[in-house]
Amino acid sequence: MSGRPDADRDTSAAAPESGAGTQTWRVRVDATACMGTGICAGVAPGRFRVRDGVSHPTDEFVPPTQQVVDAAESCPLEAISVTHRDTGARIAPEE
Repeated sequence: MSGRPDADRDTSAAAPESGAGTQTWRVRVDATACMGTGICAGVAPGRFRVRDGVSHPTDEFVPPTQQVVDAAESCPLEAISVTHRDTGARIAPEE
């Protein structure tokens, strides 16, 4: 164990854009669940915007970034979902 809280977590899916083009993620916000707290926009600036009391991803398809994972996992209502574009495999939040 390395002492980091996330050291045992498999972050291979969350690897930064090295090998660009090998993976793309789909980011969605469930507007019926979103409270518009803006936590996601604070955690991942430039990736989310709050409009009319609801968060919206700035792009539906994004390269893998830890910021997007962190935003999905920090949402108090789990309104953000991050999946692999091609396979639909869930990346965040963790189940």
